[in-house]
Amino acid sequence: MIAAGLTGFSTSISLILAIGAQNTLVLRQGLARAHVLPVVLFCAISDAVLIALGVAGFSAIVDQYPSLPKIMAWGGAIFLFVYGAMRLYAAATSSYANEMAGRSLPLRQVLFTLAGVTWLNPHVYLDTLALIGAISTKFPAMDAKLSFAFGAVLASFVFFFALGYGAKYLAPFMRSPRTWRILDIGIAIVMFAIAIMLIIK
Repeated sequence: MIAAGLTGFSTSISLILAIGAQNTLVLRQGLARAHVLPVVLFCAISDAVLIALGVAGFSAIVDQYPSLPKIMAWGGAIFLFVYGAMRLYAAATSSYANEMAGRSLPLRQVLFTLAGVTWLNPHVYLDTLALIGAISTKFPAMDAKLSFAFGAVLASFVFFFALGYGAKYLAPFMRSPRTWRILDIGIAIVMFAIAIMLIIK
């Protein structure tokens, strides 16, 4: 059981570590020191739900609806293009007074954006439902499978809490509009790159 849990933890953390749309938003909220707890909880709980579905065997649904990944890819790409454009617009026009003062968009808008980059991103499903789900089949015993799932979920909670709350240590470097502008341009580039990868595959 311990081996299964460690496998789940290491698999999940290696997949989450890649810089993605979700991670950049968590980092941005952490730097702004705004809505950090609900943001990291939303991400970690979303991952937990997807991991549970993957371990339970979501791939069977994709087998029945083979067009589902393509539909999700286009929906996710459109969302990411729009959000990337918003960040570029902010970089060109914003004074970043709210960010430097620790203020941000209302929580509802932040969670709506997070929901989009989480649930409309086919890569999330590939990581959690397909890859983690496939690896979990190496542990046919129920107790080992549950241990694997627990380890994977734990990795998600550890990562997002570390990213969200650890961002405060970067806050001293974010005291000028220029650094916030660079961050938003970087986020836009990540969003556009992921969106392009979604539609060309």
